[in-house]
Amino acid sequence: MAREVITVYAREEPPDRWDAAIFLAGPTPRAPEVGSWRPEAIAELEERWKGGGRLVVFSPEDRHRVHFDYVGQVEWEERCLHLADEIVFYVPRDLATMPAFTTNVEWGMWHDSGRVVFGAPPEAPKNRYLLHYAAKLGVPRATDLPGTVAAALGRIGTGAPRAGGECQVPLLVWRTPSFQQWYGAQRAAGNALLGARVVWSIGDHRGLRVRIRVAAEDRVKEGEVVIYRPDISAVVLYRPGPSLEETTVVLVREFRAPAATPDGFVHEPPGGSAPGGAGGDPLRTALDELAEETGLVLPPERLRPHGDRQVNATLSAHRAHVFSAEITAAELAGLGTAGPRGVAADGERTLVEITTFGEILRGRSADWASVGMVAGVLAEAGLRG
Repeated sequence: MAREVITVYAREEPPDRWDAAIFLAGPTPRAPEVGSWRPEAIAELEERWKGGGRLVVFSPEDRHRVHFDYVGQVEWEERCLHLADEIVFYVPRDLATMPAFTTNVEWGMWHDSGRVVFGAPPEAPKNRYLLHYAAKLGVPRATDLPGTVAAALGRIGTGAPRAGGECQVPLLVWRTPSFQQWYGAQRAAGNALLGARVVWSIGDHRGLRVRIRVAAEDRVKEGEVVIYRPDISAVVLYRPGPSLEETTVVLVREFRAPAATPDGFVHEPPGGSAPGGAGGDPLRTALDELAEETGLVLPPERLRPHGDRQVNATLSAHRAHVFSAEITAAELAGLGTAGPRGVAADGERTLVEITTFGEILRGRSADWASVGMVAGVLAEAGLRG
């Protein structure tokens, strides 16, 4: 697709494909004699857009500056705000001609979405509160329109080509390895993404409500939320016993708020995720997490890979890369005397638990995913009851 910038004005239908999309949020003049800042913003975007494809600019002003249906306008803005890869908040507030009351509300709705930039002339009044939260959340800020536009385009880069329902996946999700891993699996199955909407975003964890055509069943499934987060690596440490049930297994206990276990803790093989997610090295992550949570440092050749699977396929797209190691009596004794570990700065505090496979099966503390990891590893190790 050749380089182009398309402006979509209020209540106009968006195109069906683009590489990037920007929404111009901010005060709109209501009187014809008051000039708008948006034509200058569009001109800046046309000049600065360096991507090789299509940039779509959503302008909530009517192309001919005529009166409009209020409800239709609000619904169009909500739709296009969700479609945008970046929302440019430029607030040249004038209390007499452009008080920006609606802008204040929109800022409150989107300021923590991870896809906003904020700009305002230094002399514009009543922006201190907005600027406070922009600074607090690390939102890119500028004091003029060219700088604000540049900040948005800097985060977009060259964008990414998307079509149809893909356009409803913003770049901050589209570019994550976890989304691409899930979407690649869906496409390989012949399924088509018809629609999507980010419903929440916390750090590198995101929830996307999706609408999908299921090829094998020739129907559309909608309404479910897919959680995207980095893959994890888990290490099952064991020492064979007289029987399968008497085989020693090492778990870690850690308080996690979602736990609904009898003691309020999770009990699972040591493991976790690392920066880079699915694009990182699962073996390196496994070794690092093992050392971090138990204090046991092993060379890479000690870990046996068992492949990867989803942990909770009805909710989350992430996978667990499972490894194992048969440990020595000395290593087991050292683990038995280990104190609390973890990264205190991240609120992590782990304690080693030495148990048996039989106790794991009979107890109710380890979740089914952990039971499955341990059982799979011990089965592959040839241990039998």
